[in-house]
Amino acid sequence: MSTPVFLPPTSYEYVTVHRVQGTAAVEASDVLAAEEPLEIRVGYGPAEQREHRTLSITMRTPGHDFELAAGFLFTEGIIRSRQELQGILYCPDVEKEEERENVVRAELTPTALPDLPRLERHFYTSSSCGVCGKTSIEAVHAAACPVLPAHGPHVAAAVIHQLPERQRAAQELFEQTGGLHAAALFSPEGDLLLLREDVGRHNALDKVIGAALFQELLPLHNAILLVSGRASFELVQKAAVAGIPVLAAVGAPSSLAVSAARNFGMTLCGFVRQSRYNIYCHEWRIVGVSDEAG
Repeated sequence: MSTPVFLPPTSYEYVTVHRVQGTAAVEASDVLAAEEPLEIRVGYGPAEQREHRTLSITMRTPGHDFELAAGFLFTEGIIRSRQELQGILYCPDVEKEEERENVVRAELTPTALPDLPRLERHFYTSSSCGVCGKTSIEAVHAAACPVLPAHGPHVAAAVIHQLPERQRAAQELFEQTGGLHAAALFSPEGDLLLLREDVGRHNALDKVIGAALFQELLPLHNAILLVSGRASFELVQKAAVAGIPVLAAVGAPSSLAVSAARNFGMTLCGFVRQSRYNIYCHEWRIVGVSDEAG
């Protein structure tokens, strides 16, 4: 399957606002991050008996939609490899032309055997929360989560400090709108490998994982993931399915995220900002840290 060609994204829009300073207001132009629904459909079965179903509706920032769909299918356990994905296209049979770029269909190979009960669920995911916890927990088991490497990678403590600045420098849409999350993959030396932006944290990560899937980089055993917001259970789950051993977040982790990372063998860092961060579990991957009393 060839790498898909993505249509130019419509990721932001201009609006007129009244900008207030003190008690004075002036009319000005502002840029907003776009948020539109994306319906993900899936086609599966033998060539002569294909079935098509809606699998998910998620609120997302338009752009890299095929990567988002592929990443969602992979992290939710619908597919286990790129080889099970025959192709992704914008649905030509959508009645309203202006809505066609908001509906994608992923065609699985005739030999792919998706979990039919999972396909029968209709997910609705918001840009902030993602799919429900029950679904995510089941996905961890269904996807046969790769075993994370037990002997590395080792990351210098100073590298973790550098990641937020390097991520922000690469966030083109954030610079214009100030309203987008980012998920970025780095090498253990801190080199940026992949970055995607979206109004939803989970969508940004699905886009990154989908891009890695298309480039046949999975599992990502030698990568660091940085997310721009907090670290939720769902983000830990998606990272684990992709084989990512180190997850760092600019914000706080939840208790369930820490518990899951500990069980997966994943190094989890939080509050990575202002020259500090916390390591919550599997700190052995972070080297060059000295213990001080106090």
